[in-house]
Amino acid sequence: MARSPAGGVVVVVVAQPSSARGGSGGGGRCQLRLRRGGDGSSSTPGPAGLPRPLSKLCLPARPPARPPARPVDPALLRLRVLPPPPAMALLLEYEFKALPADKQIDTEPFLEAVTHLPPFFDCLGTPLVYAPVKADLSGNIKKIRAVYESNPAKFKTLQNILEVEKEMHGSAWPKVGATLALMWLKRGLKFMQVLLQSICDGERDEDNPNLIRVNATKAYELALRKYHGWMLQKLFLGSVYALPYKSDLLKALEKGKEVKEEETLEKIHQFLIKATPILDAIYEMYTKMNAELNYKA
Repeated sequence: MARSPAGGVVVVVVAQPSSARGGSGGGGRCQLRLRRGGDGSSSTPGPAGLPRPLSKLCLPARPPARPPARPVDPALLRLRVLPPPPAMALLLEYEFKALPADKQIDTEPFLEAVTHLPPFFDCLGTPLVYAPVKADLSGNIKKIRAVYESNPAKFKTLQNILEVEKEMHGSAWPKVGATLALMWLKRGLKFMQVLLQSICDGERDEDNPNLIRVNATKAYELALRKYHGWMLQKLFLGSVYALPYKSDLLKALEKGKEVKEEETLEKIHQFLIKATPILDAIYEMYTKMNAELNYKA
């Protein structure tokens, strides 16, 4: 509203809401009204709800002002979103040490190498079947490590573990302690070794060359079947129909990277060159010490 000196014309701008016009659209309209005289009286009715005399300009309410934007740390702009960690470390990232001439396998580096292998079974899918295998391997590794860490000097090699536990447990041996844990661990590793070796050797179903049923069945037959009861046997042999394609398995071993099949197979071959002699030496040790058990799980 603009005031003039006494007796002049006063211009009043009044905002009329849309509801007053029966409309449903947003916003109101403004009207110009004249008022004469300086006493503040109005010669025309005011909008509903406005007291007389009109004393100020009515305008639609403004939205609240937004708070000022916070400055962005330039360092954050340099960050990038990383993919989730892969399910499986590359086989060559934690290699087995070469088998010494006396075939005495040091416990600590052996545990360091095998600790990273159980996630391999995540790559095979079928959690109902292979999740227990993974958990079993992890559990056996923890049992062996607990024994080793109780006296590292006394249990320096895997053979030391078997020899000391044989003396400690008497007739209960070898179905106790780290001896039993290592026995089942080597069987799980044998399954893995035979499966990978079979793939590297090119064994396959000629009608379905991208499937790994042939390889997994061979691995199960050689490593685990005779230690399983009827129910577990049926479960495992049925699971081969849910295994991933060979191409998907190899990609998983490469942390999801697109790598030529030949390159991945060469890496698997390098892993097997060191892992196989270690595993063979453990089997040989169990045979020589008469520590192998054939009971069914």
